[in-house]
Amino acid sequence: MRFPRATRLVMTFADAEDGQRVLAVLGKRLGRYGLTLNATKTHYVDFRRPQRAAGQAPQATFDFLGFTHLWGRSRRGHWVVRQVTAKKRFARGLKAVSKWCKRHRHAPLEDQRKRLASVIRGHCNYYGVTGNGKRLGQFRYEVVRIWQKWLSRRSCKSRIHWERMGAVLQRYPLPPATIMRRFHAA
Repeated sequence: MRFPRATRLVMTFADAEDGQRVLAVLGKRLGRYGLTLNATKTHYVDFRRPQRAAGQAPQATFDFLGFTHLWGRSRRGHWVVRQVTAKKRFARGLKAVSKWCKRHRHAPLEDQRKRLASVIRGHCNYYGVTGNGKRLGQFRYEVVRIWQKWLSRRSCKSRIHWERMGAVLQRYPLPPATIMRRFHAA
C-alpha cells in the first residue's frame, strides 16, 4: 500500500468561529480518504491583524515551512504579514556549517570558500524574502565567524584574528546576503 506524502497546509478564515468549526471536523473529513492529521502540528492560531486603536504589537506568530510568520509594519505604516527565518532553521543551518568547517578545516581555502558561498547563496535563495534582510545578514556574519573559528584551529601556533580574516575575505570573498523575492505592501 502506498502512503500519501505528508502535506503542509495553512487555512485562513475571515471569521474565528468558521476556523474553529473546520478544525473540529477536518480530521473526520480526511479520515474518509484514509488520511490523518498530525496532532502535534495541527492547531488553531488567532492571527488577526492588530487593531489600530489598541496600538499594541501583536503576539500571535506561527512557524510554517521554515519561516516564522508575524505581523509587522510596512514602510508606509500599514500592517503586513512578515516572514523571517524560523529560529530552529537558522540554528540548524549554522550547526551544519560549523560541522562542515570542522571536518574540512585543512582543505584549501578556495574549496572552503566555494562551499560556504554555495551555502550562503542557497540560504538567500530560500529565505531571501522582503523583511528578512536582517536575518540574512546575520546568517552571513555567523558563517564568516564560524569559518574564522575553524581556520584558527588549523594549527596550535597561529590564530586568525579579525584583521587577518579580513584579508582572507578579500582574497576569497563570500557573496553578500541578498533579498531574492520582493513583495510590496499596499
